[in-house]
Parts: sequence; structure tokens; C-alpha cells
Amino acid sequence: MAGLASLMDRVSTLVHVSARTDVVDRMRHQTFIAAHLALAGIGLALLPLDLAIFGVPTFGHMAIYSGLLAPVLAVIFVSRTGRLVEAHAICCFALVAMALAVASRGGAGLPAAYAWLLLAPIEAVFAYSIPLVVVTGLAAIAGLVAIGAMHSAGLIPVSAHAPGLAEPLLAAPAMAVLVILALAALRLHDARGRVARIGAANFDSLSGVLGDLVLRHERGGSVLYASRESEKLFGLPQRELMGRGLFERIHVGDRPAFLKAISDASDGDAPVSVDLRLRKSSVASPHGSFDEPVFVWVELRARRVLVDSADHNQTDGAAVIAVVRDVSRTKQHEAQLESARIEAEEASLWKDRFLANVSHELRTPLNAIIGFSEMLGNEDLVPRDSAKRKEYADIINSSGHHLLSVVNSILDMSKIEAGRFEIVPEAFEVAPLIDQCCDMLRLKAEAQSVTIVRDVPADLDELVADKRACKQVLINLLSNAVKFTPSYGTVRIRVRHEGNSMMFSVEDTGIGIQPRDLQRIGEPFFQARGSYDRPYEGTGLGLSVVRGLVGLHGGSITMESALGEGTNVIVRLPLDCRRTPAKPNVAKIEALPRRPATGDEPSLQPMVKKIA
Repeated sequence: MAGLASLMDRVSTLVHVSARTDVVDRMRHQTFIAAHLALAGIGLALLPLDLAIFGVPTFGHMAIYSGLLAPVLAVIFVSRTGRLVEAHAICCFALVAMALAVASRGGAGLPAAYAWLLLAPIEAVFAYSIPLVVVTGLAAIAGLVAIGAMHSAGLIPVSAHAPGLAEPLLAAPAMAVLVILALAALRLHDARGRVARIGAANFDSLSGVLGDLVLRHERGGSVLYASRESEKLFGLPQRELMGRGLFERIHVGDRPAFLKAISDASDGDAPVSVDLRLRKSSVASPHGSFDEPVFVWVELRARRVLVDSADHNQTDGAAVIAVVRDVSRTKQHEAQLESARIEAEEASLWKDRFLANVSHELRTPLNAIIGFSEMLGNEDLVPRDSAKRKEYADIINSSGHHLLSVVNSILDMSKIEAGRFEIVPEAFEVAPLIDQCCDMLRLKAEAQSVTIVRDVPADLDELVADKRACKQVLINLLSNAVKFTPSYGTVRIRVRHEGNSMMFSVEDTGIGIQPRDLQRIGEPFFQARGSYDRPYEGTGLGLSVVRGLVGLHGGSITMESALGEGTNVIVRLPLDCRRTPAKPNVAKIEALPRRPATGDEPSLQPMVKKIA
């Protein structure tokens, strides 16, 4: 079998290009070429035996063996032109000529001549051409008449065992019957061909109306028919899907599901549906010399239908009709909806945690305000010591400021998310703003034994931005740095020019951030530690507000942190923020692992040891 397959592969190379696109035409050409090459080979192989028996060849012998070259000439002709009917015609008339040459030898050659004449119409039948069958039949009958005439004229040598004149005359009706049967077979073949073409046209019309690819499968999954929509939908010619072409283009992981769907459809009467990944094309890979496949999602709906088993090579008289539809966009929408659902669930979860944390943040100062205000308002509970009363009043004042800070953060965040936060750019000096922000947090830093270091050059240019928003950004960053820095730690704020931008850096020697939380820092309603027993107060909105304000200015944020090694937040703002787009996005935080200090940026750790 392997040798036959190899031989057919070699024969397929002789098929003309015009016959390679259609499976049936290609098989007809391959069969013609293989059969006639084999016929010529057998005839040439018998030549030595003929020479051994009959000796030196006569003119008749030479004519007979010259006729064996006709199949070779026909093969060359069909391989060069692709015209199969004409190639069959060459062989048919060569058979008639060989029959006359064999009959001219007389004696036992007459029965052989009749056999060659019978082969001529049979050869014509395989051309599926009614005109050729008619002409070949007439030529065969004329050959019989010619043999009879030569016999009567004494041109054919007669032996004791040679048939008389009655044999060719009796063979003529048989030849006519053979021609009539051949014509009937061709008409039946044409009728079946018309039915097949009508069915194919109906499938093409159906696929055109549906806008989907229509396929007909055998039980094993091979494609027997593919509609023209294959090229329109997927850019694949019909021939690419025939046979096992479709199976080879299905993703390896989906092939079992495809075969099961075809098998289930062929065994039952209900439609079967399955989603598959189909290789539509490929693109050159940037990583090597191979092509990366491009897959699309398709839905295949298959159902069993009855067919003419003799026409479609179906052993059980059934085939599977499948409709293939491109559902890539549907799959993409489903993935987007699923992603949106997950994001909504996460947002709802973080909002719930946020509300719980905010309630905790509000309840503590409210309890202090209510409790100490009741004590100051009750003559029986009010302290007699004026210092104590002042302490209670300071607690109420700080609690009120804390409440105001929480409410302002929530309002600012809601305005930023709603796109209603407007900035008013103006030119201002940066150094006085830095001093003002540091002075505002000085008392809080001193209470925690934290040192604030300012690194501000004296020759800084003015910054054109919203001064109030910049102040809020710096206060939030400094407040977070002081809050998360333990006693005797250091917070350093640096300002530098970087091309057309101004860089603000707030670095601390605090607790740092875990890698799993670093990627989510700055998201609304997210806190690195959101439980009620967290050691640091806060709503988790500080960096969210910073992101929004920096984004309104068209700036960027970079955060470097590692657990136990402190955090460095770098904000870059354009020197002139009036060129910011009308609808800027919220600034993204580029999270990086904590980098070791360089030569021009000394580490804060020695300063911590020195203060300690």
C-alpha cells in the first residue's frame, strides 16, 4: 500500500494545473495517466516475448507495437493541456487502428481484433462524452465492416481455425448494443451530475442567504462539499477545506470535540452544536523563523441528512450537513462581559470594605467629639483644671479636622471620577509651596519623632499648574510618608528639573508595601491592609486623589517600595500644565521594586541611625 501511495504521488505531479483544484477532476486525470502508462508498460514488456516467438517483426507487428505508443502520447497530451476528452479520443482511435492491424495478420488474430474493437467504446465511456462515444462506436462498427470486407477480398490470411465472414457480421450487432449501453450509462451519469450540480447550487444559495459556511461531512469528519462562503468568511478557498483540510485547521485541543459532534450528529436525528477554534491564517513570528497561527472562534451546528449513498460514497446512505458561523465577536463580548462582571464584583467588594473603613474612621472622631463636648457642656463633669478643659477642646478640634479631611477626600475623589474637578493653572514658585506643606506636617512629624528633610534647589523655575491641587498632592504624599514611618525615621522631599517636567520625590524609611499590594496601590477603595485592627488610620483614598490630580495635569507617578525598606513616590508634572488635553486620564502608577541608592541619591538609612 505504501508503494502504491508513493506511485500515485508521483503520478499526481503529471496532472495539469487546471485539474488540481477539483477533487473529482484530479482523480480522473490521475486514473487516466496511471492506467495508460501501465498499459503501455505491459505492451512494451511483452515485446521481447513476441520477438522470441515470431522472430523478426513484420510490418504488421511494427504497426501493432507503434500503436502501444498512443497511450504514452495521450498521457503527454493531457499532462500538458489538461484536455482529458481529447486524450481519451487519441486512445480510442488508436485501439481501432490496432484492431485493424491485428486483423490483418489473419488466423487467430481475428478474435483479438474483435477484443480491441470492443475496448474502444469502453475507453470512450470513461471520457464521459456522448459525442466521443458515438464517434468511437461508429468507428468500431466501421472497423468490423472493414475486417469483413478484407476477409471477403482475400486480404486476410485464412487458417483452418480462423472464423469466417459470419463472425464479424455477428459481432456488429453486439457492438451496437455495447454503444447503446454506453450511451445509456452516460445519460445516467449526466442525470446524476445535474442532480449533484442542482444540490450544490442549492447549498450555495442557502449559504449565501444565511451568510454562513455550509459543509457536508462523512461520518469520519472528512469534508465532501464546502460552499463558496469559505473564502468570504475566513479567506480560505474551498479546496483548503476538502477532505481532511478542515480537520487539520481545527485547533488540536478542539479536534476531539469536533469528531464527537460529527459522530453524534450522524448517529442521531437531533442537531449538535459545538464551539471550535479554526486556524484562519498565520503571521510571521518575531521570535523565530516559524509562523504563528491565527485562530477564530466558530460555531458548528451539524445534523444528519439522507443522501444517495452511491453518489456520495456514504456506506449507510446518510451524511452530515454542518453550518459554520464566525462567533469571534460574540466570544470577545462574552469575555468583556465576564471581565466587567468580575471588575464590578471586585469594585462592589472594595466599596463595601471602603464604607466599613470610612464608618470606622468617622465613628472614632465622632465619639470623641460627642463625648468630650458632653463633658464640657455638663457642669458636673467639666474639669476644674483649665489645662484639662483646653486638652478636651483640642481633642474636639483635631477630631473635627480629621472628619473634615475624610469628607474632603471623598468629595474630591467623587469629583475626579465624575470629571467635574476643574483645575486653574497659574504660575507660582515651588520652594515656598514645599516649605508650606512641610510646616503643616511638622507638628505631626515631631510628635512621631520623624524628621522631614527638604532638598529643594534655589534656582527652580516657576511651575504653571493648579497651586491648590499641587499642595493637596504634596500634603497627601507627605502625610502618608509620615504616617507609615516609625519613630526616629526620616522623610525626604526632593524637587528637580527633568527636561520639560518637574520631578517631586517623597521618600521615607517606613514600613514599605508588599509586592502583592504594590500593583493595586492607588485604586479607589483599596487599602494595603483593610481590616479594622490595622495599626494606621486612613480611608485609603489619599493616593487615589493624587492619581486623579496628577492625571488632570497630564503628569505621571512612579512608586518604588519594598516591605521593611521604605517607599519612594515620584511625581512628574509638565512645567506648563496648560497644554494638558481637554479630557486627561487618571494617572497610572508605575510600581517598581525598591532600588538601591545611587551615588547622587544617598540612602536615608544612615540618617535614621544617626537620629536614633
